[in-house]
Amino acid sequence: MQDSTRLALSGERLTATYHLRASAAEAEARARAICVEQTVEFPPELIAEAAIHDQVIGEVRALRPLAPGRFELVVAYPVEAAGGELTQLINLLFGNISIQPGVRLVDLELPPGLAAGYRGPRFGREGLRACCGDPARPLLCTALKPMGRSPAELAELAYRLACGGIDLIKDDHGLTDQSFCRFEPRVRLCAEAVARANRECGGHTRYLPNVTAPAGELRARAQLARAAGAGGLLVCPGLVGFDAMRALADDDTLGLPILAHPAFQGAHCANPDGGLAHGVLYGLFNRLAGADATIFPSWGGRFAYTAEECRALVAGASRPFAGLRPILPVPAGGMRLDRVGELLEFYGRDAILLIGGDLHRGDLSANCARFVAAATA
Repeated sequence: MQDSTRLALSGERLTATYHLRASAAEAEARARAICVEQTVEFPPELIAEAAIHDQVIGEVRALRPLAPGRFELVVAYPVEAAGGELTQLINLLFGNISIQPGVRLVDLELPPGLAAGYRGPRFGREGLRACCGDPARPLLCTALKPMGRSPAELAELAYRLACGGIDLIKDDHGLTDQSFCRFEPRVRLCAEAVARANRECGGHTRYLPNVTAPAGELRARAQLARAAGAGGLLVCPGLVGFDAMRALADDDTLGLPILAHPAFQGAHCANPDGGLAHGVLYGLFNRLAGADATIFPSWGGRFAYTAEECRALVAGASRPFAGLRPILPVPAGGMRLDRVGELLEFYGRDAILLIGGDLHRGDLSANCARFVAAATA
């Protein structure tokens, strides 16, 4: 083989852990194929340069059986292959092999040199709690609903929720810039209503408008939200992209907490034999992209996530990772007031409990008081 004199990589590597559905006879070949597919994507026998084989192609660090027909594969990739871009890092970890059956990304580790390129959450778990007055209980969140109400009607609702003690009031993720509820007046009126409620009721409530938007409008909506007095931003990274959310988080002219919403992401983790593990998708990727809290459908709600999957998700949001701040898990999706004690026992203090429709069954003010009391207990 000819050697490549131009290639002199650092030797530093990041690692990705996959679960691989394969027979014992094909596991090693599939593992090697993943190493090639995610880097050179070229027949290795046609590569004459030894340096490319030695330095660029992924390296199998471990291949362990987990159960009949199921293996754990650890692959080390050169940090240079990720460049300095979140888009390419995700592509390197799970680009082409996301199209293959039976491969699931379950964990990743970044060495310090690569991790230093990611600012991650600006506030994180502790900073976001501090923004809300750092109560002893979990933070409480709700959404402005239903779609179809006017900006003035939603602002009045936001005022009542803030006076009721809700810490974070977000737009429903379906509220954008519809003709019946334009973005600018909704954000201005809701931010003013929450500020008035904080003055009159002595709270620390923050309003987080949904700035998910077409690429050319995303930053402008975020800037408009900040200028209007919003206390944070709601972003759907499954719709705008993780790096678009990262750009907002890194923007020092914004400097607002970000809640990541899971819209359009469910299919990425629905198949246990493929896609992304819950802790990777909602935890590690959101932290790399700068979210300060991660909304997800909790077990026991109207979606199908299990308690085990939710535990793994919380671990991805909170475990030491790349020197990035831990973020707050936000269990949601049909949560009810009569389950607050159960949720508190499961998620603990370092969480944001999100209840939407159930707050409106009966007297809203009384239900808010019940929510606060149950979380405090």
